[in-house]
Amino acid sequence: MRKVSDVEPQPVVDAEGVTVRWIFSKPENVPNFAMRYFHMKKGSVIKEHFHDWEHEIYVVKGRIIVTAGEEKAEVSEGYAIYVPPNIPHSYLAIEESEFLCMIPLKGAP
Repeated sequence: MRKVSDVEPQPVVDAEGVTVRWIFSKPENVPNFAMRYFHMKKGSVIKEHFHDWEHEIYVVKGRIIVTAGEEKAEVSEGYAIYVPPNIPHSYLAIEESEFLCMIPLKGAP
């Protein structure tokens, strides 16, 4: 059990105004998935990128434009998003936003 606010936020490389808290990952000896908590300041961007693992995202607060491949959608609190492996994706915070993101451990540091 962990209190999310006790996990130190870390800046996301090449994403000014974005931090991530690694809630569960390899150091916690979880067997399959890493859980991350992102905070994005209004107007901040996670630039387009891709990798060979999936993402499951749950928006906790705010509004975000998510682009995944040819799809683009505005999502807000209560939405869940699935990003398949090897699909270019990016995020733009329309307002201050927070979301949970789960990935397989192979994508975790």
